[in-house]
Amino acid sequence: MNRADTVAPRPLAEWPAHERAGIQGLITDIDDTLTTDGALLPETRAALQALANAGLPVLAVTGRPVGWSLPCVGGPDAWPLLGVVAENGAVALQASADGSVRRWYRDDDATRAAHWQRLQAALLAVETQVPGAQRASDSPGRETDIAIDHSEHQHRSPAQIDAVVQALQGHGLRVTVSSIHINAWLGEHNKWVGAQWALRTWLQRDLARERAHWVYVGDSSNDEVMFEHMAHSVGVANVARFLPWLRYAPRFVCRAERGAGFAELAQALLQAKHA
Repeated sequence: MNRADTVAPRPLAEWPAHERAGIQGLITDIDDTLTTDGALLPETRAALQALANAGLPVLAVTGRPVGWSLPCVGGPDAWPLLGVVAENGAVALQASADGSVRRWYRDDDATRAAHWQRLQAALLAVETQVPGAQRASDSPGRETDIAIDHSEHQHRSPAQIDAVVQALQGHGLRVTVSSIHINAWLGEHNKWVGAQWALRTWLQRDLARERAHWVYVGDSSNDEVMFEHMAHSVGVANVARFLPWLRYAPRFVCRAERGAGFAELAQALLQAKHA
């Protein structure tokens, strides 16, 4: 559906202060929302820490794999996050008191093993049959899904991306497109389902009932399910690339792109909280 069929996002500055003051936590995408050129900028890390210090937890929900996400949660360079839901809602990661990372899986071992066989067969078939299709470089860290690169190290046209999406869907997979990858998996989970699961597990919070107190920030098509369900949603400025293809757009948009846009959102929330 074309952007003309939905409501275009308004500038972040138009988000009423009384609504911002009621926010109790954030849910965020990672790639090109928290990160800039693949890295967490100092100003973005500082924004995450300031939110944590103010009692506003930040949950990251990403299409990135478990292996890639682990250092974000545990270890000396861990980010100030409540935790990470990886692989589009399939796996939840949170640091334990001893610094190790605990994993939660939505599916049991047998289901994951059966799905893995189907996913690997589909990945090989798509790479063989669709010109330009190449698995993402982070594929060795994946446990429950597969990913085709379109903008991280490889650069594919919209037509090539569509061809990969259709091929993956032809194998009966759920498919979404992030700012860098085309992700595919088996199961009914997605970012919205994963976010509800994590907040219920870790904070005993019911996101569906408390949507007025949470905000989601993202940048691409695989954030659309969150833009659809969240009462408060924000896009960093680079979401503009995907707006023509979004049926559900974010409610507001930052002036700045990527990590600087996230820091802009954090500042807007902290200002309202301390007003």
